[in-house]
Amino acid sequence: MPKKRLAIEMGMGTDLHGQDYTKAAVRALKDALWHNSLSIAPALGYPRESMLVEVEIGVAQPDRVDCAAVAKVLPYGSASVKAVPGGLDIENDEGTNTTVIANAAAVVYLDIDFEKASGDDA
Repeated sequence: MPKKRLAIEMGMGTDLHGQDYTKAAVRALKDALWHNSLSIAPALGYPRESMLVEVEIGVAQPDRVDCAAVAKVLPYGSASVKAVPGGLDIENDEGTNTTVIANAAAVVYLDIDFEKASGDDA
């Protein structure tokens, strides 16, 4: 079955004082997801759990993101998460703290059986 893109959701998250890249990434993904309710999978006769969600997190230090922790944010579907260079780090005036800004893109796919969708039983 071909994998078809159904939606792309984008969000932004920060950690103002803790310099925690995972916290900023989780907040970015929540920002992307919590403004939407995808009903397309059930509308096509598929359970929400069948959705494939590819998450990309952009932060200045991608190696400091716990991708498994970010994946746990998704309420359903199977997730793949990768952290890539992006986002923004902003140092305070004293150089003693950094605000971390993360960007998230969640692309939702579904493996669609076109024979099932067209009602063709042949």
